Amino acid sequence: MRVLVRRCWGPRSVCGGPGGRPSPQWRALAGLGGSPGGEDGRGVRVREKPPWRVLFFGTDQFAREALRALHAASGILNVHPSCLPRWRGPAPIIHTVLHGDTVTGVTIMQIKPKRFDVGPILKQETVPVPPKSTAKELETVLSRLGANMLISVLKNLPESLSKGRQQPTEGVTYAPKISAGTRCIKWEEQTSEQILRLYRAIGTIIPLQTLWMDNTIKLLDLVEVNSSVLADLKLRGERVTPGSVVYHKQSQILLVCCKDGWIGVRSVMLKKTLTATDFYNGYLHPWYQKDSQPQPRQCRFQTLRLPIKKQGKKNCCYATVH
Repeated sequence: MRVLVRRCWGPRSVCGGPGGRPSPQWRALAGLGGSPGGEDGRGVRVREKPPWRVLFFGTDQFAREALRALHAASGILNVHPSCLPRWRGPAPIIHTVLHGDTVTGVTIMQIKPKRFDVGPILKQETVPVPPKSTAKELETVLSRLGANMLISVLKNLPESLSKGRQQPTEGVTYAPKISAGTRCIKWEEQTSEQILRLYRAIGTIIPLQTLWMDNTIKLLDLVEVNSSVLADLKLRGERVTPGSVVYHKQSQILLVCCKDGWIGVRSVMLKKTLTATDFYNGYLHPWYQKDSQPQPRQCRFQTLRLPIKKQGKKNCCYATVH
């Protein structure tokens, strides 16, 4: 959900026309007759000033009309949780964590018609990304920062608008929405660091998943693996197939081999939530008892390949903050 804030300051309401009469834009937004085209809406009682300054909206017809009217009246501001032009798009916080950025921030900017995240910057502040923070934790930090920045800009909006600067042409990156396939771990391709970043970026919202014996399994709690754990299992010098699963009894975690090392898994969901110990007792231990030398292709996690769905065009309208 994004927020629109209408500009209302000065000795008289920006919403008002000559003689204090409400402007066509305000009448259109209030739903009280008239239109941005200039109909005067006689006979309708309206407020001289709008009863609100912040407008929340979604994807209906009103959202589109509101955008047009607000832009015509005074423009729209956007509170964007990244240091633009880095991570333009709908998922900047997720991509900040996913790519291991050490610094991020918040940008207050103007929205250009028909294009988002490219307008002039009114205010921008940077903050360090806390080590090993999840996207949800980082969102909390940036939302507080963004709220304070927005209040600061609105307190002296005319001056803030006059000092706006264009975004740099260098350093542009994009943060598209996360697809369903992103949560499928690719054991042969992804390093332990990449998998852990993926978990911190989306794992607390959308569980990562893989295949076990042709069944989809969700990995609920991922952790780093200490070198001492690997030393206990004497795995360092052995060639292990990515996706191979080993249970470490002392730490009660599943060790899963990836491209360059190992990650730890504390719990999974396979029909129901299971701890690493439960999974070992119910699935790994009986398997090893039945076959002391199981085939790696069988006794391991495998990459889940989701079918590619054709996406139809969606008629949606959304905006960011104002």
